[in-house]
Amino acid sequence: MSETPDTLAGAVEQVARLAGDVALEHYRSSISVETKADGSPVTIADRQAEQTARDWIERRFPADGILGEELGVTRPTAVRRWILDPIDGTKTFIRGVPLWGTLVALCEGERVLAGAAYFPAVGEMLAAASGAGCWWNGARCRVSSCATLHDATVLTTNERFPRDPVQRAGWIELAGRAGLSRSWGDCYGYLLVSTGRAEVMVDGVMSPWDAAALMPIVEEAGGVFTDWMGARTAFGGSAVATNQGVAAESRSLLKTGIVRG
Repeated sequence: MSETPDTLAGAVEQVARLAGDVALEHYRSSISVETKADGSPVTIADRQAEQTARDWIERRFPADGILGEELGVTRPTAVRRWILDPIDGTKTFIRGVPLWGTLVALCEGERVLAGAAYFPAVGEMLAAASGAGCWWNGARCRVSSCATLHDATVLTTNERFPRDPVQRAGWIELAGRAGLSRSWGDCYGYLLVSTGRAEVMVDGVMSPWDAAALMPIVEEAGGVFTDWMGARTAFGGSAVATNQGVAAESRSLLKTGIVRG
């Protein structure tokens, strides 16, 4: 395969679609739920979806590393690695709510080359690669042009989050200035920002498999993706995605609790 940005975007999209469709087979079915060591839930759907993604990658890119939420690390010293979250929003998934997704990223070190986010239960796919744009169900998409928080929709995964009181103070400041605040969370919130249906999505705690795929999606849609402190990274342990118009003000407000502390 000629590894142009377009073909990389196509590859992550293909993996995300394959894995997401496996998860969808179990959606709204009677499956057992286990609790992992960190207290989060996991099901056979998570594991089978990730294994499907791994099998595809192993056949086509056997030298690449893989980091997956459920099945760990393969070839940790590889120059390039795939980062997988088979079901982002497992709590949503097991409750029969359709706002969950499958995330796939391709990285060199901490540089994310391409990312895809597939939402099988609602039929939406986002795929992006550096320099290739962001594509939503095959059409180019962009963040909104909203330039004031008074008119903006701001999102987070859970309005009771963050548990960290400093982050929570920042979220309260941001939500209080916005026209609308909602908890359309997990990866679905980043879909809404990238397609111009919301202006801000924040998460105080993010693992690499939660964030990596989303960074090129948001940026190639014309948005800004950083950690809570404003660093441009998918590996900072938190995430803030915005359009351009409210980017600076949103990040300033999120730091309010830090300044007060």
